[in-house]
Amino acid sequence: MDSISITQSPFAVVTFIAAPALLTNASSVLAMSTINRMLRTRDRMRELFNQSESGKEMEEETRATLMEQVDRVENQGVLLLRALKAIYVALGAFAGATLVTLLGAALAPFQEAIFFRVLAGLGLALGFVGVAGLIIGALNLFRATQLSLVSIREEAELIRRRQKKRQGKE
Repeated sequence: MDSISITQSPFAVVTFIAAPALLTNASSVLAMSTINRMLRTRDRMRELFNQSESGKEMEEETRATLMEQVDRVENQGVLLLRALKAIYVALGAFAGATLVTLLGAALAPFQEAIFFRVLAGLGLALGFVGVAGLIIGALNLFRATQLSLVSIREEAELIRRRQKKRQGKE
C-alpha cells in the first residue's frame, strides 16, 4: 500500500492490525486444543500404567502390545509438547506483530523516519516467525494424530482377534 492510501483510508490501518490479531486468536485456540490433547495423552498413559500394574497375568502378545502403546503414547506426548512450544512462539510473535503494527500506525505521519521502517520490518519478521511457528506446530500435531491412529488400529485388531478366539471356543 502506498502512503496516501494508508493515511486516507481508515480501513487500511485496521487491516494491518486485524490480521495479526486474528492470527493471535487462532494461535490461542490451537494452543488450548493442544493442551487438551496433552492432558488426554497423560490420562491415556495413566490407564496404561494401571493396566500394567493390575497384577493380572498377561499373554506375551498383550504385554508386547502394551509396551508398544506405552512407547507410542510417550512419543505422542513429546510431539504435542513440541507443537505447543511452536504454537506459543507463534502466539508471542503474532502478539508482538500486533503491537508493532499499532506503533507503526501511530508513527504513520513519520514514514520517512528510519524508526518507522524498522518497525515495519520488525512487524513483518514477527509475522513470518508466527506463521513458521504455526506450521511447525501443525506438523507436530499431525504426527501426533498419526500415532493415535496407529494405536486405534492396533487396539481394534486386538479386539477382533480376541473376539474370533472367543467365538471359536463357543
